[in-house]
Amino acid sequence: MRIAVLDDDPAQTDFVCQTLTAAGHTCHAFAKGGDLVRQLRRETFDLLVLDWNVPDMAGDEILHWVRQSLSTGLPVLFMTSRSREVDIAQMLNSGADDYVVKPVSPLVLLARVTSLLRRAYQLHSPAVKEVFGEYEFDLKSRQASVSGKPVALTQKEFDLALLLFQHLSRPLSRAHILDVIWKQSDDIPSRTMDTHVSVLRSKLGLRPENGYRLTPIYGYGYRLERIEGDDE
Repeated sequence: MRIAVLDDDPAQTDFVCQTLTAAGHTCHAFAKGGDLVRQLRRETFDLLVLDWNVPDMAGDEILHWVRQSLSTGLPVLFMTSRSREVDIAQMLNSGADDYVVKPVSPLVLLARVTSLLRRAYQLHSPAVKEVFGEYEFDLKSRQASVSGKPVALTQKEFDLALLLFQHLSRPLSRAHILDVIWKQSDDIPSRTMDTHVSVLRSKLGLRPENGYRLTPIYGYGYRLERIEGDDE
């Protein structure tokens, strides 16, 4: 999971990022609230870990912006030294999904993050298929099909196609795609991602005449969108 961590204390962000990275997550640290908001306009994250008192835009302001501006139910964990019940209640009532008072041990932090992600993304779900209209992804056999007909995809093609459908209509940055599909590999050729996208467009028929558009966003990444009213 991609996690954004906001705290103006470098020691604290190092602690959080090291704890979560060791568990397999990808962390991005921010010291200023405004920097995080600017990145949220461009990047897609799976979880926000917010401190309250940070420069230029406090954690409660960011929470308000997230709930007003982002269409998805992005999970937010507050981790702050404020321990008064009134503060905890205020943030939870304002839309925070969980609240942790610092200092916190690595074990507890990881448990709270895992629990929150499980609730947000139903990681405990026994479902083995994800279906998007005529597109079906069998997570157990890693087989994709369109209108019931199997489509041969490589592992990376399957993962990329599923990622695009899971974020339908949302722009995905190249950095996000690299994080999720290629695990931040720095040695992959720059055209590898473009080639995979082109192959998926062909294999899955992701074209306007079929009701979908998979397009590059110049200087940013890609977006898969459903074209309403194009079904015949």
